[in-house]
Amino acid sequence: MDRYVVTLGRFILEQEREHPGATGALTNLLYDLTQAAKLIHREVSKAGLVDILGKTGKGNVHGEEVQKLDEYAHEVVFNAMDHGGNLCVMASEEEEGLLQIPEQFPTGDYVLLFDPLDGSSNIDANISIGTIFSIHKRCTEGRDGSLEDCLQPGHRQVAAGYVMYGSSTVLVYTTGSGVHGFTLDPSIGEFLLSHPEIRIPEPGKRIYSVNEGNFSTWSTGQQQLVEWFRGTGGNGGGGFSHRYVGSLVADFHRTLLYGGLFVYPAANRNPDGKLRLLYEASPLALICEQAGGRAIEGSREILAIEPESLHQRTPLYMGNREWVDLAERTLAGEGMAVGR
Repeated sequence: MDRYVVTLGRFILEQEREHPGATGALTNLLYDLTQAAKLIHREVSKAGLVDILGKTGKGNVHGEEVQKLDEYAHEVVFNAMDHGGNLCVMASEEEEGLLQIPEQFPTGDYVLLFDPLDGSSNIDANISIGTIFSIHKRCTEGRDGSLEDCLQPGHRQVAAGYVMYGSSTVLVYTTGSGVHGFTLDPSIGEFLLSHPEIRIPEPGKRIYSVNEGNFSTWSTGQQQLVEWFRGTGGNGGGGFSHRYVGSLVADFHRTLLYGGLFVYPAANRNPDGKLRLLYEASPLALICEQAGGRAIEGSREILAIEPESLHQRTPLYMGNREWVDLAERTLAGEGMAVGR
């Protein structure tokens, strides 16, 4: 069958049939998320034509100014997911506490954690932005989900994915059996299979991605790592290209398709890192590992970290296993490996 005519809905149903005991709840969740993505795509594509750019004048839990599109995307995702009877609780990068399912709707066995619009500060410059999501099975009983249901390590995720709104709108997800990408065809309003069985290329392109403007605030090991990629500092290396968009989804999507290493390290002003473990690092780490890569916070696997709070932050190193392994050794002070 021509892969370009396989819709996301059909693909999800075919995957469900491979699991005879499936209830259909996860399928319904993924379908509802695609509907939310289409609505957000519609608004993002109108940026600059209607009054959806700029700030709301409000602050979020992280002390950041909320963009109008952040607020819109948050509401769209919540309203698309609150009534299906598949979720017991949600949590959003934009909200301090749990998002309980309204009393008038039934609840289910799943938990949704999401970043409604990552990189939204770039929208005024027409740079790619994205929605990131993570799905867990609940681990408590009762109608409403709890904090315990949300604070689960990444290796317990049953699905994770992201939607990138750029020159085209692309949805990439995994349910633990490989990674697949779909591109939205606006003419028919459907996501079509465009990237089946995504694997990070081995060997990948020699690309490293990090905000070098923070170089002076990094640890010695982190500075040595970047100097090795540059070929400076007298420790060999070199031959790498530096690419950094400043939008997590865009930088990760390039790493997923081309290979290389994405880094968002700890710094003097952010000793615990800046990315959110539950809403950003953990779901992307699952995708990365399902595609054959690796993701660590420096010395630990991202998927092994036991979360302690909803908005816990973490450093992040992910991409080709060879370069993540190199980063791990360098940060541990074990010396630089000789690259290809």
